[in-house]
Amino acid sequence: MLPRLGRLVTQTSKLRSLTTNGSMKNLSFLSHYGYATVAPAPDAPPLKDFPSKSPVNLDKLFWSKPCSLALPKDSPLRIDEPNYEGVRRFILKVLLFYSKQSISIRRANVIYKRIISQVEKPAIYDVFNLEKTFKITFSLLVLHMWLVLRRLNEEGKEGVDLGQYVYEIYNHDVEVRVSKAGVNLLLLKWMKELEKIFYGNVVAYDAALLPEAKPNELQIKIWRNVFSDDGTTTPDDTDLKAAKA
Repeated sequence: MLPRLGRLVTQTSKLRSLTTNGSMKNLSFLSHYGYATVAPAPDAPPLKDFPSKSPVNLDKLFWSKPCSLALPKDSPLRIDEPNYEGVRRFILKVLLFYSKQSISIRRANVIYKRIISQVEKPAIYDVFNLEKTFKITFSLLVLHMWLVLRRLNEEGKEGVDLGQYVYEIYNHDVEVRVSKAGVNLLLLKWMKELEKIFYGNVVAYDAALLPEAKPNELQIKIWRNVFSDDGTTTPDDTDLKAAKA
C-alpha cells in the first residue's frame, strides 16, 4: 500500500500539469494505477443547491472560547521523542529504535493521533449540527487527511515518505472502525469502496484548488462530501448494519 500513495502524489502532480494544458476532461490514467476512476468534476451548482437555512450553529461558533493550536506540555496528545543515554541508547540503536523508519513511524503515529483528535472533537459536530455517524466521521477524516498529506507533500521527498506512513496508519484505523461496526464477512468489499472514496476525494479537493477551478469549488466539494447526501457514496450506519446482518 505504501507505493500506492506515493504514486497518488505523482499522479496528483500530473493532474496539475494536465489541467494546465487543458486536459482535465480525461482522468482515466488513475485507473491504470489501481485507483478509482474519477469522473470529470461537474459544473458548480447554483447557490440554490445550498440550504436556505444555514446548518451552522452561530452561537456555538462565535461564543466559544478561543483555543490555541499549540499543545501544552501536559497535553495527552503531546509525545516527545525519547532521548536515552548510555547503554540503553546503545541497545536501542542495535534494535533499530533510532532508525529512520522507526522514527518516521513514531512521527506518523503522533500526526495521526492529532488528526483523530480534531475529527472527534465534539465542537465540530455541535457547530455544524452534524450527527456522529460513520459517514460523517469518515468524510471528516478524509478531509483532514487530505489537508495533512497536502501539507506534507510541500516538504519534498521526506514529507511524502512521512505521509505514506500516516496513510498506512489511517488505513489500518479505518479497517478497525469498519470491523468494530460488525462488518467482517464483507470487510474487504467495504475497504475497497472506502479506498475509492478516499482517492476520489483527494483528487477532487486538489483539483478544486487549481487556478482553473471555478469560484467556491472547494467549498462545494466539501459541502457535497461532508454535509450533503449528493456527494460520495460513503456507507452510513444503516449500510454497515445491513452488511453485518
